[in-house]
Amino acid sequence: MNLNLNFAAVLQGQYADLLVKGLLLTLELTVASWLVAMLLGTLLATMRMSGHRLATGIVSCFVAYHRNVPMLVQIMMWYFALPSLLPDEAQMWINQFNGEFLYSVIAIGLCMAAYVSEDIRSGLRAIPAGQFEASRALGLSYLRTMRFVILPQALRIAVPPLINHTVLLFKNTSLAMAIGVAELTYATRQLENYTFRTFEAYLIASVGYLALSLALMAAGEAISRHYKIPGSR
Repeated sequence: MNLNLNFAAVLQGQYADLLVKGLLLTLELTVASWLVAMLLGTLLATMRMSGHRLATGIVSCFVAYHRNVPMLVQIMMWYFALPSLLPDEAQMWINQFNGEFLYSVIAIGLCMAAYVSEDIRSGLRAIPAGQFEASRALGLSYLRTMRFVILPQALRIAVPPLINHTVLLFKNTSLAMAIGVAELTYATRQLENYTFRTFEAYLIASVGYLALSLALMAAGEAISRHYKIPGSR
């Protein structure tokens, strides 16, 4: 079997630039989606733990939808279906500002927020109820109790699953190629079309995804050790 590999053909000139731009866009998409997921996930977990029936029901429905509908379908929904409900002027304005990227960030961020909220909720439930009751007895409101006493501890407990879902989020950014976002997978597909070097192109992309995933896991392990609550397992 003659593989006849030629990596130089896909790592030079404009082809290398194509991969680099795809990688940078993947990182931008990851960071933006992660921020949406963390902020919204924290809010959802706080709402669900409030005990308010309506808030709990809304969050439960949100989590159920985003955890059971494939992310690719959600991306398609945001890009093709929901914009059709907007006025034409609004659609044109959004498309002028890289609508594919924006809709991908929203879809991926909302989907991963459901997982993040469950991670943080598990951390919240691990905090002894006495701490919450003591904080309220000292005169702190529910929100101030969550902000200054409960959430900081819960986030430290939730670091391991949050890291796992961060890696999952990073890998799922590849789904954005379905709506034309020129991230790493999209760039790899273009590279293959230009050079006809299928094996080399996808091997480079695979190594890139693997290296970044392992880097995220290593960073997460370091963060987990640093913020681990003394005495916890």
